[in-house]
Amino acid sequence: QVQLVESGGGLVQAGGSLRLSCAASGRTFSSYTMGWFRQAPGKEREFVTAINWSGDRIDYADSVKGRFTISRDNAKNTVYLQMNSLKPEDTAVYYCALKWVGTSRYAYWGQGTQVTVSS
Repeated sequence: QVQLVESGGGLVQAGGSLRLSCAASGRTFSSYTMGWFRQAPGKEREFVTAINWSGDRIDYADSVKGRFTISRDNAKNTVYLQMNSLKPEDTAVYYCALKWVGTSRYAYWGQGTQVTVSS
């Protein structure tokens, strides 16, 4: 079993920055991909970004390219999401998720952290 705990959310003005963290614990000795997703009120959850185990493959949603940066520290079992130039439309609950290498489904999810961007 794996537990994921997000932190770093909050309220920020448009144009500001936030850094989210997601710490994994439990059965984390195997290689895994980490992703960030978000869900705004009244909308479906959407993909934001993902990073593979070695960090050499990173994907971003078009809406966040050039503004968000994902990174990871495998020694700490932690993934980060640096969010710059935030916009009101970035307001959402942000979730981190884990999927094992060689699988297609994110099997574990965090509880989410609220990010609110005021205009």
